[in-house]
Amino acid sequence: MHLTLSHRDALYYLHHAPARDGAPTFVFVNALTGSTEAWEAAVAPALREAGFGTLSWNFRGQADSPFDPGLELTDAVIVSDLGRLLAELRPARPILVGLSIGGLYAARAVLGRAKAEGLVLLNTLREIGPRIDWVNHAMARIVAHGGVGLFMDALFPLLVNADFAARARENFLNGDYTPLPPEHGHMNLMRNAAHTDWALDYSALSLPTLVITGLQDRVFLDREIVDRLYAQLPDARREDWAQAGHLLPQEAPARLADSLARFGAETGA
Repeated sequence: MHLTLSHRDALYYLHHAPARDGAPTFVFVNALTGSTEAWEAAVAPALREAGFGTLSWNFRGQADSPFDPGLELTDAVIVSDLGRLLAELRPARPILVGLSIGGLYAARAVLGRAKAEGLVLLNTLREIGPRIDWVNHAMARIVAHGGVGLFMDALFPLLVNADFAARARENFLNGDYTPLPPEHGHMNLMRNAAHTDWALDYSALSLPTLVITGLQDRVFLDREIVDRLYAQLPDARREDWAQAGHLLPQEAPARLADSLARFGAETGA
């Protein structure tokens, strides 16, 4: 399905209403290079089997979500699109679940008065110091020179747990690198994400919030910063996963579905 935004712009989405009366709907917000497939491979089906609703969607510039080539896909555009999607589809009792920068977009939507009964931040809590600023700008340059394939070959073993990386290695390092032109959706998203403002008033996020952190994330994780930002959340609970890295829906889908289901049951009670 598509939500049409203009004659050139639309959002691809998959929406399933809850099978149980009163159950929440998990609204997934992708990482920058993510897609609905990250959620729909295992996490979303498991939640639907448990009676919850799900809504997965792709940003403009991601798979099957067309955009005007003259539009810069900034964080403001993505947050506005999330608000529009929620207002148009009106999912039952939405709980926003954001992975990486997707958690920032979800939190900003909440602060912008989007309807939500809960918030889940997956490897989101961070501040942009010199190291992460370097990484954010380097990612855009890597994608420009060799596409998402080169970006994943360079960073994947630093993002995920060692066992997962070992199992996945045969799918990587194949040398099929194709530069992305400036007008490509992923290139547009990447170059704009490097300038995203991560300053957020976490103390204003008064809704129930679940924070899950993969401790084997060797790119974005700074435990001291996670501790400090988490302490600002008024109604939060936390899970630190020692055997997972950054890509939780792929590395630990069953565990993630279980944690979300528990949080959904608590929030929906």
